[in-house]
Amino acid sequence: MLKNIRAFALILAGLAVAYPNLAEAQSTQDGASPFKAAIENPARSDADRERDKTSKPAQVLQFFGVKPGIKVLDLFSGGGYYAEILSYAVGPTGHVISHTNKSYESFVGEEASARFKNGRLANVNRMTSEIGSLGLESASLDMILMALTYHDIYYTADYWPKVDRDNFFRQIAESLKPGGILAIIDHSARADTGVDAAQALHRIDEVFARQDIERAGFIFDEASDLLRNPDDSRTLNVFDEKIRRKTDRFVYRFIKK
Repeated sequence: MLKNIRAFALILAGLAVAYPNLAEAQSTQDGASPFKAAIENPARSDADRERDKTSKPAQVLQFFGVKPGIKVLDLFSGGGYYAEILSYAVGPTGHVISHTNKSYESFVGEEASARFKNGRLANVNRMTSEIGSLGLESASLDMILMALTYHDIYYTADYWPKVDRDNFFRQIAESLKPGGILAIIDHSARADTGVDAAQALHRIDEVFARQDIERAGFIFDEASDLLRNPDDSRTLNVFDEKIRRKTDRFVYRFIKK
């Protein structure tokens, strides 16, 4: 019996070295959820904590069904805000892929480099690939998170060529396991505008979004009002300081057949 106890203690010690935030990520003593523990992890930056006020990540990830042990792709992860929270929420038995491409890196590369420096998040892998050829393993993911990036399928610029929408959805559908979750957060545009606002405002019509993703073969499961802002006129560019981080956002959960 003593030998078994010692062996177990050694295992725990090894986990503590490999995953220093294990206690914070998994703590549910005192009734705290794993999401609360993830948000309160002391390794998180002050800037991220400030963003929490309007992003409500604990409630959003709980709505999407994030659980310890799952494998999540944070698609177009940006500076890695969600990737870090997911790292703590899925725990050492889970895995997070923080995806980026050349365009995103040119905007947020320094933030991401600092976040992932020296293997800081042990269960997160950085992945760089372009939208036309993501390079995802078939049926390997439990969840794909697109946080404020779905509208980019319909955005074009010198640095962002027109996206083959059908090819994009085929890739992500093939990478999800049956029953896997496609988690969408995006800035809402005015009703009946389709994709028109994606170009100038970086927004998209939420009714169009639901129908578009359903046409791609995903099953709409549920919507959340967690990130609603009725004071947003939905006419300003999302980077306008009057509305930045305070836009009216829709939150949709889809299931792969």
